[in-house]
Amino acid sequence: MFKLMRSSVAGGLLFASLQVEAGGIMIYEAGHEGTGLANAGSAVLASDPSVLMTNPAGISQLAGTQINFNAQLILGDISFSRDNDNTFGGNEGGNALKYLPGSSFFISHQLDDRSSVGFGMYGNFGLAVDYDDDWAGRYFAQESAIIGVSLQPTYAYRITDDLSVGLGPRFMLGYFRTEVAVNNNVLGLGNAEDGQLRYKDTDWGTGANVGVLYNLNERTKLGLAWTSKIKLKFEDKPELKKISNPLLRLALNRLDADQLNVEMNVPQTVTTSVSYQLDPQWTLLGSLGWQDWSDFGKIGVEVDTDAGSTATTAQRQYKDTWHASIGAQHQINPRLRWNVGLGYDSSAVDDKDRTVDNPMNEAWRLATGVSYALQDDVDVHMSYTLIYLGDMDVQQTKSRSGGSVSGEYKNAALHVLGGGVVWRF
Repeated sequence: MFKLMRSSVAGGLLFASLQVEAGGIMIYEAGHEGTGLANAGSAVLASDPSVLMTNPAGISQLAGTQINFNAQLILGDISFSRDNDNTFGGNEGGNALKYLPGSSFFISHQLDDRSSVGFGMYGNFGLAVDYDDDWAGRYFAQESAIIGVSLQPTYAYRITDDLSVGLGPRFMLGYFRTEVAVNNNVLGLGNAEDGQLRYKDTDWGTGANVGVLYNLNERTKLGLAWTSKIKLKFEDKPELKKISNPLLRLALNRLDADQLNVEMNVPQTVTTSVSYQLDPQWTLLGSLGWQDWSDFGKIGVEVDTDAGSTATTAQRQYKDTWHASIGAQHQINPRLRWNVGLGYDSSAVDDKDRTVDNPMNEAWRLATGVSYALQDDVDVHMSYTLIYLGDMDVQQTKSRSGGSVSGEYKNAALHVLGGGVVWRF
């Protein structure tokens, strides 16, 4: 039997602004200076053009023309250990996320005393996992990736000296790819070699990024940003390899598997931030956020079989997430600035609903970084973020055949190294 499942991918990863969050939550690490703050103050901190990603109103605070290029490398430690409840043979899959590079680009230009325009190419959504082909959970996932790269032209306007608004239409190129093993031994009978289903497609979606920035007084700034959902629909023919079981081939034909339609909504988000300048050296920052993962959709492909029935849908229980972070900036001297931040994101799934193609969990972020002015018009920055996902139990069972993959991801974590440069003209 062939069973199409749609699984939520939160976070993740991306290329051209490629990034990954295997915890199933939105990505904040785009290599920019704010990466060293664990997203604290993201909707209020306007130190370079990358602010248009988190609050379009922020570019109203930037003078002249500014260009920002960033790069990052994500190193994962997400390894599965099987337990005695595991049904299928095979190894433990290896490290599901070894490394992933990425980059982002932003530019802003001040038109006059009130108006500014900008453009950004970045990724802040996605997921990628890649297991060994013959691992114990191969009938649930061998490889799974969703990538979203956003292109965002932006306009910001200073209504008063203290109040600014910004708007950016967001054009996202989405990419979905999955590989899953097909069990040719119906009901566990026989010793046939596994088959495989491969599927990939791309789609464009559109949305909006809106923000407000307000200077409450000389020391305190407030920011509020909203991003709309973006609808993506993948429609393509799957590639089926080595399907040697005639009953399985018949079931696939009955299901009209020549065309798979997979739909998802990149979640809408709301973020509010505050900054408070204690003195000329120290600034405190904080953020609170909400992400609408309950409206994400269901994405993924799985092949299942029983004695004679077939199905094409499966339900997964995703829920909204919230984010909180605090951070600080210390201006050590006129050229050197130090950033530090701590953040928390809740999980988009309960433990009982976790799946191997998207092993979500709550995540703690500990980040730090520095920014250094090489010249009056050139800054460079570097950062490191530890994203700790902890222990994640998994018991995922096929609803028809009853086979299970069962075990634990122990001490799962991501290490994000980022850096970039800002030119001002």
